[in-house]
Amino acid sequence: MHILIVEDEIGIVQFLQQGLQEEGYEVTTASDGSKGFELIHNQQFDLILLDWMLPKINGLDLCKAIRIKDQKTPIIFLTAKDTVQETIEGLKAGANDYIKKPFSFEELVERIKVHFRNRKGTETLTLGTIKIDLSRHIVLKNEEEVALTQREFELLTYLIQHKGKVCTRNQILKDVWEINFEYDTGVIDVFMNAIRKKLNLKIEEDYIKTIRGIGYIANDI
Repeated sequence: MHILIVEDEIGIVQFLQQGLQEEGYEVTTASDGSKGFELIHNQQFDLILLDWMLPKINGLDLCKAIRIKDQKTPIIFLTAKDTVQETIEGLKAGANDYIKKPFSFEELVERIKVHFRNRKGTETLTLGTIKIDLSRHIVLKNEEEVALTQREFELLTYLIQHKGKVCTRNQILKDVWEINFEYDTGVIDVFMNAIRKKLNLKIEEDYIKTIRGIGYIANDI
C-alpha cells in the first residue's frame, strides 16, 4: 500500500515515514500543499495523511481539490485544530478521519488499517467490460467470471489501478513482482498474453495497449 504524507514539519515527516515504512508501507512525502497536489495529480495513492496548516495550499483546500478528482482514496487529517466546528469543516471537505496532534503512532497505524480494510471490502475496479471485485477476489468479463492465476490477477489489478498512465516493465517488476534488481522483463509479456487470451478481448476491446519498448497502458475505450 502506498501512502502520501503532506506535512511541512520535518520532524513529523521523518517520524511517520520511518515508522510506516517499518510497517511495510510505501511512503511518499510532500512539504507543501502545491507539491502534494502535483503528486496526487500524477500518481495513485492508497491513503493520504494530510496536515491542515500547509504552505502554498492549505490542507482544507487541498482536501477539497483532491475530492474533485478522487472520491475514493481515504484522507486522514493530522492537525492541532480540534474544535467541533473545525472537525466538521474537515469532514465536509472530504476527509475520512481526523487525528489531533500530538497523536499516538500506534493509534494512527490502527486507523490506517481500518480504512484499508473498509476500502478493500467495497472497492470494484472497472476497465471497459472488465470488472474486478476486490472483496471477492474475482474478475468478471461481461459479468461472467474469468479464472486468473494470482499473479495474473495482481498484474491486471495494477494496470487498472493506474488506468490512463503508462506502466513501464521495470515499474511492474518492482511493484507487482517486488523485484528491485535487473531481471528479464519478458516474463511480463508472457503473463499479459495469458491475461488477454483468458479475457478473450476482441479488436474493439483493446483496453490494454502495449507501448513498444516501454510497457503497457490500460484505458477505457
